[in-house]
Amino acid sequence: MPRNILITGASGYLGGTLLARWAAADLPPYSKLYALVRTGQQAEAVKKQYGAEPLLFDPYDEAAVRRGVVENRITVVFHLIDAFKSDSQVHVIKALAEVKKATGQTVHFLHTSGAKIFSNHAGAPHDRELRDNDPDLYQIQKHQQAPHEVMQTPVNTNNAVIEQCELHGVKSYVFIPCIVYGKGEGFGNVISIQTVAIVKAAKALRRVYRTDEGRPTWPVCHVLDNTNLYLDILRRILADGREGEGLGSGRNGYYLAASGSVAWDDLYAAMAAALAKRGDNVVADARVEAADSAVLEKMGQALGCPADFVAVHLGGNCTFTAKHGEEIGWKPAHSPEHILETAEDEVALILENLN
Repeated sequence: MPRNILITGASGYLGGTLLARWAAADLPPYSKLYALVRTGQQAEAVKKQYGAEPLLFDPYDEAAVRRGVVENRITVVFHLIDAFKSDSQVHVIKALAEVKKATGQTVHFLHTSGAKIFSNHAGAPHDRELRDNDPDLYQIQKHQQAPHEVMQTPVNTNNAVIEQCELHGVKSYVFIPCIVYGKGEGFGNVISIQTVAIVKAAKALRRVYRTDEGRPTWPVCHVLDNTNLYLDILRRILADGREGEGLGSGRNGYYLAASGSVAWDDLYAAMAAALAKRGDNVVADARVEAADSAVLEKMGQALGCPADFVAVHLGGNCTFTAKHGEEIGWKPAHSPEHILETAEDEVALILENLN
């Protein structure tokens, strides 16, 4: 049966790159691609550049979401906005359930989460490898207690997505980006939010600072590898009408997009060297120093957050490991070390686009 697909976050870093790579992805047959946008200008861009049908509705207005999804008989939603709150997600899930009832088709909802929600910042285990295909991962998340109250909300959102999809008969997938880097290819934002924090803080203090003791690590992924995992999941959903056969979903539907991990110290050093090499006096030199309380206050001012939240933006320990993508044939083209090797390009891109 024909399938209509909706992508939200079309003007974002991840969503824009996904749409830009869509035409060349050689996807199985589907009926129509819709893209949720906020403005008429964005609507024109997704229509002209990607051949997607723009939809303009408030994703937090339940009635508007219902009209957009139900009237257009959308059966697959890739949700790339708001990893924190679950309001919009629940509206979409309920609307998908209506489409399922009306058409008899299996319906699918993919929620874009984030690696922070699987790190020490959110109370996840980090003294051992935590795999995205761990059959106990849902229960692990159910018992997480985030040390930062604000981080408990997205943990609860991951759980709510799975539980609401179970309740309404919708297949769910939790997609987890990590430190994503490289130039975005969409019409909107072309820079990551993760690497930007390092440069923002360094620019304000004229030095790169580390926020953690030891050598904590974090998973990394090039933006095109991240995009390819989105597309590989979609291929399985669309393939031969088998409704995602062989594709883990629900409590077994977590997908981390990561080629491996790097130590924060190595990333700091690479970006500090790249900043110092520019010769435009962004930083005093390439040294990386430990941030004390006074420095953390200044970094917080630069990042618009309290001092005790700085490490959430550019530090911490995440031992989350990608295995699920491999099971469906996803193969990242870039090694984890690539982010260190291309630090000069990343720094230049950020400084060119930093507001």
